[in-house]
Amino acid sequence: MTLTGKWAATGAAQRLAPLVEQLLGGELPVRVRMWDGSETGAADGPLVHVRSRRALRRLLWAPGELGLAEAYISGDVDIEGDLADGLRAMRHAVRERGLRPPRPGAGDRLRAVGTALRMGAVGPRPPVPAARAGLHGVLHSKARDRAAISHHYDLSNAFYALLLDETMAYSCGYWTSDAPGYGPADAQRDKLELICRKLALRPGSRLLDIGCGWGSLTLYAARRHGVRVTAVTLAREQAAYVRQRVAEQHLEDLVEVRCCDYRDIGRAPGHEGGYDAVSTVEMGEHVGDAQYPAFAGTLHGMLRPRGRALVQQMSRGRGAPGGGAFIESYIAPDMHMRPLGETVGLLEGAGLEVRDVDGLREHYVLTVDAWRRTLEERRAEFVALVGEETVRVWRLYLAGGALAFEERRMGVDQILAVRPDETGSAGMPLSRAGWYTGAAEVPAARYGETAGAIG
Repeated sequence: MTLTGKWAATGAAQRLAPLVEQLLGGELPVRVRMWDGSETGAADGPLVHVRSRRALRRLLWAPGELGLAEAYISGDVDIEGDLADGLRAMRHAVRERGLRPPRPGAGDRLRAVGTALRMGAVGPRPPVPAARAGLHGVLHSKARDRAAISHHYDLSNAFYALLLDETMAYSCGYWTSDAPGYGPADAQRDKLELICRKLALRPGSRLLDIGCGWGSLTLYAARRHGVRVTAVTLAREQAAYVRQRVAEQHLEDLVEVRCCDYRDIGRAPGHEGGYDAVSTVEMGEHVGDAQYPAFAGTLHGMLRPRGRALVQQMSRGRGAPGGGAFIESYIAPDMHMRPLGETVGLLEGAGLEVRDVDGLREHYVLTVDAWRRTLEERRAEFVALVGEETVRVWRLYLAGGALAFEERRMGVDQILAVRPDETGSAGMPLSRAGWYTGAAEVPAARYGETAGAIG
């Protein structure tokens, strides 16, 4: 339904609508209210409030996703009501009406400038929001990777402690129940236990946790399973936090925390390899496309024969391997994702044998929604910690992220691989039952292994 009557009165909205509809190839899928109070578009659609002419200037200077995102981050544009519901409704309307993403040509740009001139919206480029990453140097050099990781993960330990549950796990949970009282912390603990079972961790096992985050898996494996863990992170804030937690839980004899690049892991004495297990939970997205074969080689090289590797990693089609302009500019610069099958191929190319792939896409919808609810419910506290602009970045990030997993534009998987020994033996059980039911693993008897042994 298109707005009529009082909404059809001449104003900024009516001057802008013909241009936007021409670019989209159809009627506006949303209701737009301009700074002068005029409205246009779908009366039953989400309300997009354009609060100032500066929003149009942002779109002139950066047409498309990035300009829209920066208009929202700066407060020049707002979406009324629940942001995730608004984004979902807009995407649904676009699909239903067969609209196309705007790809303005030279003529379209001239018409846009002419419209903006008549509306008094032409001027110098508005300031870039301070939350935008500004990286320099060679792509995926150690210095640039350190800066990229710091931009996202060193935001503030206090911020992440407020956003996450008590496990401090900043990755997809594993939701095993819909019973009342079951929440994100339970889902994270279930995920950590699932990883430990897939890796067949036992007291005395040696685990290398690459990209350990705030230590959720490191601490869980050491405390619950008696595992000796080398925890590696490139983020200084994370390393300091994990060391503090290790001391508080008296796990110094089991856990070593290293703040270093994954490429330097094997250079320190005692870290040349021979680990029973290697885990990397949502860290591989930061490695880079050209660098991933060497990363997979590191996983292989750090394992002893018949040792296992657990890679939990997000996937995406080739259309937006970095997640899109907004994600690349404000959340995870230099991130690279690929289709799941290509990652499996890269791991196999490094000499690992992939034995299990567990799709968790729906689990990430639940996980991100839990983080988003916390952000919305405690918004004032977040603003006091990091400021309104950063909170708006995260509102957009979490709302858009949940929708991307919901609509299968992104996925996440646990990939279990093993380094076979020289005879081809993988030492894997014949059944997955022990991973999910708590039963002891039943190994392949013809190889003469002891049940559950990993040494």
